[in-house]
Amino acid sequence: MTTQNAVNWPEKYLPGTGDNFVSNEVIVRNLTATRIWHYLTDTSTWEGYYDNVADISFPQGGGPELKDDLVFSFGTFGFPPLAARVVEFQAPSDDVPGRLSWTAKQDGGPAERLDVLHAWLVEDLPGDRVRVLTQETQFGEPAAALADERPNPMLNGHQAWLDGLVRAAGGRADA
Repeated sequence: MTTQNAVNWPEKYLPGTGDNFVSNEVIVRNLTATRIWHYLTDTSTWEGYYDNVADISFPQGGGPELKDDLVFSFGTFGFPPLAARVVEFQAPSDDVPGRLSWTAKQDGGPAERLDVLHAWLVEDLPGDRVRVLTQETQFGEPAAALADERPNPMLNGHQAWLDGLVRAAGGRADA
């Protein structure tokens, strides 16, 4: 029997406690967690395979590679650039999954305020397979509005991110 790892959730962001939660996952052959990790953590590659991200910056310096406690910002889903901070960073290694999480916030009045935790888990599986899981918990009126839309833009947007990530890591030209 093979067990799969789960995201490490801070209590504040537990799935089902926010205004919106999405979960997307892919399992593919002939890629490794290390290969996926490169394209996930090097933000200079994001816009090349995911068209729903823009204006990536590092207001305190650093980047483009993400690392623990790094502050960055980026625009997505039509929001102005969100202030983000990496809160978990563990590169994949033998029998240890890669873990990446960041919080992202937008201040303002109730109609603009947003607080999210976006988590990634990347792990090698038996049979030359890799699993990539991304989950996000969101709080705020904009999050509640997204949760009510059909089709769900967060679910579809994160699936596009996963699909692009896999294409880029696989070296496909259509990434």
